[in-house]
Amino acid sequence: MKKIIHLSDLHIGFQDCGAKFRQIVSNLSFLKEPAGDYVIVITGDIVDNATDETQKEEALHSINLLKESGYTTLVIPGNHDYGTGSWGDPKYVKSFSETYFGIDNQTYPKLDVIEEAVFIGLDSMAEELHWYDRIFADGELGKNQLGNLKIILDDPEFENKKKIVYLHHHPFDFILSLQLKDRDDLRNVIENKIDVLLFGHYHDDTNSAGRIFNGKWGIPRAYNAGSSTHKRGNTGYHRVMDLTKDPRSDYDAKFI
Repeated sequence: MKKIIHLSDLHIGFQDCGAKFRQIVSNLSFLKEPAGDYVIVITGDIVDNATDETQKEEALHSINLLKESGYTTLVIPGNHDYGTGSWGDPKYVKSFSETYFGIDNQTYPKLDVIEEAVFIGLDSMAEELHWYDRIFADGELGKNQLGNLKIILDDPEFENKKKIVYLHHHPFDFILSLQLKDRDDLRNVIENKIDVLLFGHYHDDTNSAGRIFNGKWGIPRAYNAGSSTHKRGNTGYHRVMDLTKDPRSDYDAKFI
């Protein structure tokens, strides 16, 4: 079974965050070999401002370096990937899909079966781009996405596989204008049914930034990576997980 490296909130384009991510890519490629043993999961806010095409070009270049080195790399969008962070626009949904998936209509949940594990990526901006709620930095998955997530988790084909769900918005602690609105609905779908929950979004030195939530909602591993590039000096981690071992063996690799 492949090991998992969790990164989040890269904010490429903000000050030195792009350079820090390139350093992560370089150090990761040097320290974690063979690359085929790992899946890298990046839980959103890849760029700092999706309206700037150069930021997306820089991000894609660095992510492609990981893929060319042999790392399976999975990404999902955050609020900054669909706009400025505090304001979103539906046109960036297509742009994100084209940039990172090579298609213009990626649907979610995004399902990847990799050996003995099922990786399920969620778009926590799915219901946050209407004219009446496209501002602020909160998230919402929506009934359709949650319904499809339930179908995947109940599929007998995946009964004996490890299930990893990853999204951008923090599902646990409440912070005004930043929370996942339908977190209770998410809980009803995934409680006691998955092995790993990965997310980011909170990294501005809040009590939730980078915290470990193992055991919450009956999930053995639940991690907030914070900002892996330490935007503005904020909390951030590069957690490495071996799902064949006890969660207490997970660690921060500190690639920068």
